[in-house]
Amino acid sequence: MNSSNNAKAYAKIVENGVQAVQEVNQLRSTGYVYENIFVLAHDGNRTERIADTADANEVGIKEEGMFDALANLFRSRGDELRAKITSFGFTKAEADFYEKELDLGKVLVIAKKAE
Repeated sequence: MNSSNNAKAYAKIVENGVQAVQEVNQLRSTGYVYENIFVLAHDGNRTERIADTADANEVGIKEEGMFDALANLFRSRGDELRAKITSFGFTKAEADFYEKELDLGKVLVIAKKAE
């Protein structure tokens, strides 16, 4: 289960930042816009570096909702990542799966459908 499609978002686990950049470029070439493409890694600094390189976004307050973002201040990084993932419409089980993959050093690329 490397990727998941649902009504809200597309997600794909990749091995590293290079593959994340390639995935972002692929998504952009198929019509996804910059504002709707996000990357997540377990290490917040790594997420920022990959997002900058890929010209993608980090998941922020707008996507999560203000309450969830404030709640993340009191959560571990794993809980924070699962909250970010479920904010895109993924189930708790999917979020658990993706977070475990991130824990192994992989990177998650998420693309929202245009609203």
